[in-house]
Amino acid sequence: MSISHFTAQIWLGFLAVIALIALGYILVQRSRHKHMLKFTNMELLEKVAPSRPGPLRHVAVALMLIGLMLLTIAAAGPTAVKKVPRNRATVMLVMDVSLSMEADDVPPTRIQVAKKAGKEFVDGLPEGVNIGFVTFAGTASVMVSPTTNHEAVKAAIDNVKLAERTATGEGILTALQAIDTLATVLGGAQEPPPARVVLMSDGKQTVPAFEDVDNPRHEFVASRLAKNKNVPISTISFGTSWGVVEIPREDGGREQVKVAVDDDAMKEIARLSGGEFYTASSLQELTKVYDTLEQQIGYELTRGDASRPWLLLGLLLVAAGVVTGLLYRQRLP
Repeated sequence: MSISHFTAQIWLGFLAVIALIALGYILVQRSRHKHMLKFTNMELLEKVAPSRPGPLRHVAVALMLIGLMLLTIAAAGPTAVKKVPRNRATVMLVMDVSLSMEADDVPPTRIQVAKKAGKEFVDGLPEGVNIGFVTFAGTASVMVSPTTNHEAVKAAIDNVKLAERTATGEGILTALQAIDTLATVLGGAQEPPPARVVLMSDGKQTVPAFEDVDNPRHEFVASRLAKNKNVPISTISFGTSWGVVEIPREDGGREQVKVAVDDDAMKEIARLSGGEFYTASSLQELTKVYDTLEQQIGYELTRGDASRPWLLLGLLLVAAGVVTGLLYRQRLP
């Protein structure tokens, strides 16, 4: 049990009353002891009261006083921060499926690790969260529209296919369109449900050309649009700087091509959209990133009533004090 704030702090003043009760009890016990000492015929006293009352006689009073303290705290209305599922939230998982994901610098391959961690991420989200899945290579596709059927998203992750080129901006725009479509379908609410894009990629955009920053399909333009729509993008730069893949040549041979991650571009996408940037170069790191995102996206912290534990424990202690007093002394203390 934790205490953070109180909604009725005036009740805490009753703790002073409890302290006075405790002080009064101590004074009464001392007074009784003094009266006993005034009985000068000790032999007769031992016959009348052969055994002195032990310290257990104070247990009942102590239990009731502690119980009253806990009840006082409950009456003051303690509140605590609680983690509540965001059942109206929408999450779009956007995954790079370009050929560079075949690199084995993250064993067994980048794509296999990404699929495993992606499914674990979906499993960790609250059941009420709408989650969609978008893949992109040369073009982007909505594999699963936002839905609470998380098993469908996991099945789609299992069936991704790799393709040539990388159209990161297309992936972002496709995710934003899916979010808008869901908001239109839901309707009714004064504000659309909170939404977030989780973008995982390992390389630089190639479609359109990265240098064509004014192209409406460019990843930076798409990121600014996400900012305007209040949809932050959490980016995960996945892979290493030494990754390579084999690309088939026209003559039938194969050529090794370096596919280093592009941290700078992913960082800029997060900055422009108001999201966060993460890096991962192993399954453990990627899982850790997804765990962090689950807490940020799937849950919100709210302050709520926390008086019930204090009330119940206070009642139990007061009841225990009454029972102890009756059993030990056949009367209330």
